Amino acid sequence: MSHSRTDQRLGITLGIAASVSAAIVVLIGLFLLKESWPVLRRVGAWRFLLDGAWNPTEMLYGLGPMVVGTLLTAALATLIAAPLGLGSALFCRYLAPAPVARVQRALVTLLAGVPSVVFGFWGLVALVPLIAMIEPPGASLLAASLVLALMILPTVALTVDAALGAVPQAYVQGAAALGLTREAMILNVVLPAARAGIGAGVLLALARALGETMAVLMVAGNVVQVPSSLFDPIRTLTANIALEMAYAAGDHRGSLFVSGLALTAIAAILAVAAWRMTGGRAHG
Repeated sequence: MSHSRTDQRLGITLGIAASVSAAIVVLIGLFLLKESWPVLRRVGAWRFLLDGAWNPTEMLYGLGPMVVGTLLTAALATLIAAPLGLGSALFCRYLAPAPVARVQRALVTLLAGVPSVVFGFWGLVALVPLIAMIEPPGASLLAASLVLALMILPTVALTVDAALGAVPQAYVQGAAALGLTREAMILNVVLPAARAGIGAGVLLALARALGETMAVLMVAGNVVQVPSSLFDPIRTLTANIALEMAYAAGDHRGSLFVSGLALTAIAAILAVAAWRMTGGRAHG
């Protein structure tokens, strides 16, 4: 009976914690909508995408170039980080000796704890001058994507490693019993079984890349334009909010909340997609 009561108390406590977490997310969304609604009602949502420039003091609300810059930066960073994270997870799980795998996981976990401003400082001091030697000015879409890729690499590596660890050992043992080589077992058994978890991890890394601010602000160049090459400077939505919120007022301030609302909506879509990928699965 005591165990039953303990389980009940634990269930109630965890239910309350989950409810509070969900309520906080909903309240944040409602707050962003409340702050955005006046300018959305007056200006109209389409002008935020179709206006030719961003200058709210002159009634120009074009967020389009920053939306493009945000999506391109996050997508390119994810394309770089995803194969590296997958390779790291496969190496730790199936190829490395146990001591090496422990060290590798510890280093990846440590990388996940490095503050974003440190990544941005490294990118500004080391990476931007290196890119400027190829094509100035250095602060660019490429610099922002490389810094972001390094930041989201631990997210990909750790989530993929967890997905690989969730694959039933019976699958691996069955592949060995059939005489499959390690490479064939990984390609034909493990990766298909873990694909949902791998996809969810990549989507969560993409969501983190979309929301990163400080590091991108330091290395992207902060020019409001649609880039025509990897070496063009850009400005992301998060960097725009950080740069202008301190002095924004009126519709200018409201338009920055529209940026935050758009980012939250994109992150929510990615989170739902990641949940759908793993929902109802027993593994991966």
